[in-house]
Amino acid sequence: MLDTAEPLVPIGAAHYPIGHVESARSYAFLLLRDFTLLAFSSAIEPFRIANQISQKPLYHWSVVSEDGGPVRSSCGIQVAVDAPLEDVGRKTTIFACSGNLRGGNPSKSTLAYLHWHHRTGGLLGGICTGAVALAKAGLLEGRAFTLHWECHPGFIELFPRLAPSKRRFEIDGRIMTCAGGAAAADMAIAVIREDHGEAFAAVVADMCLLRDDAGANLGQRMSIGAALHSRNPGLIEIVKRMSENIEVPVSMEDLAASVGYSVRHIERQFRNCLGETPTRFYLNLRLDRARSLITETDLTLFEIAAASGFNSKSHFAKVFTKRFGVPPSRMNHRRRGARAIPQA
Repeated sequence: MLDTAEPLVPIGAAHYPIGHVESARSYAFLLLRDFTLLAFSSAIEPFRIANQISQKPLYHWSVVSEDGGPVRSSCGIQVAVDAPLEDVGRKTTIFACSGNLRGGNPSKSTLAYLHWHHRTGGLLGGICTGAVALAKAGLLEGRAFTLHWECHPGFIELFPRLAPSKRRFEIDGRIMTCAGGAAAADMAIAVIREDHGEAFAAVVADMCLLRDDAGANLGQRMSIGAALHSRNPGLIEIVKRMSENIEVPVSMEDLAASVGYSVRHIERQFRNCLGETPTRFYLNLRLDRARSLITETDLTLFEIAAASGFNSKSHFAKVFTKRFGVPPSRMNHRRRGARAIPQA
């Protein structure tokens, strides 16, 4: 079993003493097709550095795949693994690592293994979009969880009963999930802090050259005001309401009334701050949602149009083509064609 492998304790100049440790915590990173290298490595490196600066085997990690063969990442680099998933013992935490909303399309046997691992007391996690595999395995009901913000709209369409958090990571009992990228390092730092204290975690974060608030469970994205470069509370609130009402758009009159402004005043604010009308801004939000659903889900174009607030498929196709320069049918065909290409 992988649990018995010797943990890696690299030699380094920096040192921070840690008291007696009974045994190393064990993690297995399950690489699924098109996983994100950045998130995968960001999750491992804090554990490696913790071992290095303590000069103790605090953490052990291994890399597994569904069949024990190498796995191709989203950037095309193939990564060799240590063993197949079935070799992972119950005392090891399994992190499913993927990179798009299809979650690497784990097999039924993989999903069954994840379910069995959790049912028998094992810990599970999802990195980047690894939460998709956990959702398919039926493990996220009633749980706080997250995945990369880009995939939230499509995830909600696929799993309407599950609501992902907007935070960088979530640790809810025996389920841990993070949004990918630097969020994976934040989650690892939070685990290290819980295990060995604030001071030790801070040294690990410094060694990773992470920011001062590393490990803090912040939102995945900057505030709407920062994104718009605006401090106008009315404008920020209207954009927030637009973002929350994509499938059933709200009229401009209702939006203006909700913040106590006239429609003309709102139009003036949008033109001054954003250089476009509120109607055009709202339409673009809906079209961006539609494009995300085309690239990340298997929904039909009719379903995507409805989920983006369009009652007419022909009108949806017309405005989509005008914004992106290609009809949604062609983009959908390209995406399906790319999926049909066998992985090397």
